[in-house]
Amino acid sequence: MTTKDFDSKMSTTIEKLSNPASYQSVCHEHKIGKPLPSIAKLETVINMVREILFPGYFGNTSLRKNTVRHYMGVYIDELYELLSDEIFAGLCFECSGDEEKSLEIHKEIAKQKTLSFIEFLPEIRRQLVTDVDATFLNDPAAKSTGEIIFAYPGIRAITNYRMAHKLLLLEVPLIPRFISEMAHSETGIDIHPRAQIGEHFTIDHGTGVVIGSTCILGNNVKIYQGVTLGAKSFPLDEKGNPIKGIPRHPIVEDDVVIYSGATILGRVTIGEGSVIGGNVWVTNNLPANSRVIQSQPKDSNYTNGAGI
Repeated sequence: MTTKDFDSKMSTTIEKLSNPASYQSVCHEHKIGKPLPSIAKLETVINMVREILFPGYFGNTSLRKNTVRHYMGVYIDELYELLSDEIFAGLCFECSGDEEKSLEIHKEIAKQKTLSFIEFLPEIRRQLVTDVDATFLNDPAAKSTGEIIFAYPGIRAITNYRMAHKLLLLEVPLIPRFISEMAHSETGIDIHPRAQIGEHFTIDHGTGVVIGSTCILGNNVKIYQGVTLGAKSFPLDEKGNPIKGIPRHPIVEDDVVIYSGATILGRVTIGEGSVIGGNVWVTNNLPANSRVIQSQPKDSNYTNGAGI
């Protein structure tokens, strides 16, 4: 290939990729002067919140009584600045107005929402302590709660979920989904931030777990790897488009155990104290204390290729 041919092909490709008509239907129309959320900065926010919630386990926080308040003050102050900037960027991303004054309004709203989130951090820690305790009690292999905080992917995913859920309740756009998807990438556990999950929640192993946006989970629920709490087919509107925002995922009441590979679909209720066995499908309501398992395998004898 000659240099001229190479330059021509490169130039043509660049022109095609630069043509707004090729991406305008799916890409955000960014307005000059308005910030965009940063994945890198949100990762810093997540790590900082983990350090605040579990001092001594992440980062450099000292647990000495005479220094822990100092560390908390430094991190909370830094968190306020970082998170308010990201919430501001999220508000700008979804803003449809062109007024310059909207920037100042969004900045003030972002600061208020950040403060509300920081004020809720003690409650998030209290919730997570119940999750850690439940995981320790439910896993004979766990040697300590410290091991669970350090190493268990379920606690990492639940931590991100509880952060994202609170931000979503504060009507922060975009950022909650970023945070939940970061945990998804890190752990293989996919929890939508809109799901409602009670205390003493355990995810054992965790890879492949999916919890949909309108799920409601009670207290002391335990699920294993590969569990799907999902939706069935979506109802359509008069134009044939899926109707969004309606409850379409399961309700799981208190003290339920769901074993690996189980799939529960639709707006069904799994009654208190039920046990769902591995690799079963559930699409109907179950009363309290139900036991659902696979049917026993049948022994069959085949000769000369019969049954294949």
